Parts: sequence; structure tokens; C-alpha cells
Amino acid sequence: MNRSQDTQHDQQPARSSVAGLLGEIAGVGTDPVRGGYSRPVYSPAEADLREWFIEHARRRGLDPQVDRNGIIWAWWNPSGGPLRDAVVTGSHLDSVPGGGAFDGPLGVASALAALDLLEVDRLRGNGSAPSRPLGLAVFPEEEGSRFGIACLGSRLLTGTLDGARAGALRDADGVSFAEASARHGLDPGRLGRDQEALSRIGVFVELHVEQGRGLIDLGAPVAIGSSILGHGRWRLSITGEGNHAGTTLMAGRRDPMVAAGAVIGAVRDLARARADARATVGRLVPVPGGTNVIASRVDLWLDVRHPDDVVTAELVAAITVRAEEISALEGCSSSMVEESLSATVDFDADLRRRLAATLPDAPVLATGAGHDAGVLAAHLPTGMVFVRNPTGVSHAPGEHVENDDAEAGAGALAAVLRDLLAAGPTRLG
Repeated sequence: MNRSQDTQHDQQPARSSVAGLLGEIAGVGTDPVRGGYSRPVYSPAEADLREWFIEHARRRGLDPQVDRNGIIWAWWNPSGGPLRDAVVTGSHLDSVPGGGAFDGPLGVASALAALDLLEVDRLRGNGSAPSRPLGLAVFPEEEGSRFGIACLGSRLLTGTLDGARAGALRDADGVSFAEASARHGLDPGRLGRDQEALSRIGVFVELHVEQGRGLIDLGAPVAIGSSILGHGRWRLSITGEGNHAGTTLMAGRRDPMVAAGAVIGAVRDLARARADARATVGRLVPVPGGTNVIASRVDLWLDVRHPDDVVTAELVAAITVRAEEISALEGCSSSMVEESLSATVDFDADLRRRLAATLPDAPVLATGAGHDAGVLAAHLPTGMVFVRNPTGVSHAPGEHVENDDAEAGAGALAAVLRDLLAAGPTRLG
């Protein structure tokens, strides 16, 4: 890093607090209609946040670069050696519509704050420059709120998602991911697996706000992640007959909106009948969507999760059959299309034990939320650190992290990174 090498113990190197970093972006992407934040990938708000991160990386003497899939990488490599077997941390900056302030940005701000803590140690003479590189990463379209596939950046990096398929994805305005990428300086023809970038990573640890009540109930500020529930997204289309709302008698209607309402209730009931299952219809779009128009089609997006992938598949199959039955009763038809699917992920056991040794007071928690760490887990050792959310609310404006807990999280992340940077030069696991 391009900082003074003075190691006198009375020196007080500057460092940023997590709260201070998040305060700098508190006004970016606020949503006056939904509340909270709406920061879809490659929107003006998300682009501003990406520039914010790049500027902070440069202030720390790093050389941030955007790869062919839109992932931002910033490297701390004091030894000047090759970029391989690196310890990497980071998260995302995009949000769901009307999301909270911490989902994604907390991990990015904590990575910057943890880097400051490591540099403070070095300048005070309490630690030497690591021989292993440290990378900070920002992944695009983690939420999938614009183009429909979550963790799109990490899926492209690993080849889990084909570049041509990703480029053809379209947002609600008909803009393709290829077009949005090109507008931000990327070559759509190069989207896809990046073995060179992937091979630089030796281990990945992601810090994230907890999206639930586990740490509240345990009375702890920080936890270690054990696993991610299997989950996926499906689009259910119910097709009927569009017509005039005033001239079409009730008895002669083939209204897909009526069928959609009954299907939503059935989704809840079918999920409740299976222990630990979660099924949600979070988005519904009628076509053409006029107030005085009987819809011709209604599209519903379904999110299903369960620790057992067999149960997830069985629940989706049951919902598909029930939707067909309900649609037929209304004179309509239905079809289900899978948009994305992620199997249950168990984080690397050796890495998890190492994190537990570094953070002995941290409980171990599973999560029902998907993360880039879960996508990378099939290719390299990954782990997660969660920070307490006193509301237990996420993907909504009520999401929160207390300043003291945010600092505890950054400190925990710094301790984990410090330990991994001192580890041997081979991948764990």
C-alpha cells in the first residue's frame, strides 16, 4: 500500500468506521415510494456506489479493476508477488426494491474497515506485510432484482451461468443485460466463466448482515455461517382471456387474476404443510395491467427454500399441480418455468473450524438467504460471518445494525483475514 512505513508506536494511523463509511452513502438510492433503498444493478444509484468503493480503494493505495463480468476487484499485495492463492472478502452493493441499508453494503464497508485495521497493525509494528495477497470484491446483481437471477456476477465468474444466457436476460423495461453491461464499458461477448480471475482466489470470506433472529435470540453480535438453504426462483404464468371489465358478465369470464389469487393462498398452505419449508410469491404482474381490463395473463414469481433439496423439488412440483388445477377451474391454463436454482450449500468444514478458532465466542448459524459465497463454494473454500440485526427484518427498510455491532463485525473480519493471510500458501479443504 502507498502509505507511510513509519512504525513508531505513538503514530495513530487513520481508519474508517463502518458507520462512517455507510453514512457516506446513506442518501444514495433512497426510494420515496417504497421506503428504504432501491439500487438495482447498473442503475445510477448502484453506479454511484461502485464509484464510491473504487474511490475508497484508491485512497488506500489499491488499484481497483472491473473484470469482464462487472466484478470490481481491489488488491492489497505488499509483497509484490503474483496474484494467486489470495484471501478475498467482499459482498455486493445492489439491493432489492425498497431494501434495507445493510444488505450488501455492510459487507463492503466492513471489508474496507477491516483492511484499515490490518494496515494499522502493520504501521504500528504489530504485524508484518502479508506474503499472501488480500482482495476486496464487489459482485454485481447479487439480488437479481433487475434481471431475475440472483448472484449473477458470481455465477458468471464460475461458469454456473452461461454468458449468452445472461446477456439475453431482460429487465422490466426490456433492456437486456448485454445492453446494460455495454453501457457500463463491458464487452457482452466476453461475459462468462473467467478462470484467470477465479484461480486468483484461494479462500473467500463474506461478511453480511444476519437476515433473521438467530443472533438476537443468542445475544451475540457476530456468528459464523454453517450453510445456506437450497433455494430457487420460478415464474408461473396463468393464461386466460383478456376482455372488457364492464361488458363481460361474471359468469363468462376466464380471469387469470382470480386464479392467481387462489394460487397464492395455495402456495402458503402447501409450504406450511412441510416442516422448515419457505415459499413466497413476492411479485405479480398482470398483462396488460389496466384498471378496467380483465387480464389476459398473470405472471407470478415464486421463491421456494428448504434445507433438503428433495423437499424443495417436491414442493415446487406440488405447487405446479395445484396451480394447474386452480387455473382449470377458472377456465385458464398455467405453466411453470425455472429461472434459477441453488442446491443447499455447506460451507467448507476446515475453513469453518479455522473461523471458530479465531472467533471462539461466535455461534454457528445456518441461513435461509442466498449469497455469492454460496455460489463460489463449489469451486473454492468459502465461509461467512454474520452481524446481528436487532430487528430481525431484512429486504425491507426495517433492517438495522447497531454501530457497536458493525465495529465488532469489522474487527471479527479483520481477525479472520489476519489469520488466513498468515496461513500456508495452499487452499484449505
